[in-house]
Amino acid sequence: MKLIVLGAPGSGKGTQAKFITQKHQIPQISTGDLLRDAVKRETVLGIKAKEFMNTGNLVPDAIVLDLLKERLMKDDSSKGFILDGYPRNIAQANELVKITDIDLVININVDYGLLVQRITGRRTCKECGAIFHIEFNPPLKEGSCDKCSGELFQRSDDTEETVKKRLNTYENQTKPLIDYYSSQNLLHTLTSEGTIEEMRQKVENLLEKTFQ
Repeated sequence: MKLIVLGAPGSGKGTQAKFITQKHQIPQISTGDLLRDAVKRETVLGIKAKEFMNTGNLVPDAIVLDLLKERLMKDDSSKGFILDGYPRNIAQANELVKITDIDLVININVDYGLLVQRITGRRTCKECGAIFHIEFNPPLKEGSCDKCSGELFQRSDDTEETVKKRLNTYENQTKPLIDYYSSQNLLHTLTSEGTIEEMRQKVENLLEKTFQ
């Protein structure tokens, strides 16, 4: 079960990936996490990556691909994996095929107006990091965390201006992957409507149909 989950920021792809990980016992692999871990452990690749990160430059795709290749060789990936945040563009997708094949690409489609509403309404606790939403999951007391009474705030990357920039980046760079994987008959699009649980059931039904 080698999976890629695509979707714009705020589409809920991370949440659905966690559900799949828990039920099917396959790792959710984030290239961002791999980079941070390699830098922290000061591995050969981590040292190379840090040189670029310290100068504010993007880490070259070749280094990211080598990190991913190392991760896919670990025992917990033997039954499959979910790639989170990779590939981000066609060039990375073309490199990915050199190290592994993919069984299924799940594209989570959400109306952009709803995405902006979802993200800009998020509020995060300064103390414990708990996340609320002013409309979909409001705190019992406005501006105060239900868990620790800490102050709630809106993160800088959750403002409407930043969200629209992130969505534009997704449109320009990542959305072409939909056509790329569709042409290979690997893509299945699921529209996110209703609750998280209803979406989870859609994803699970697709997995059962694909891997039965």
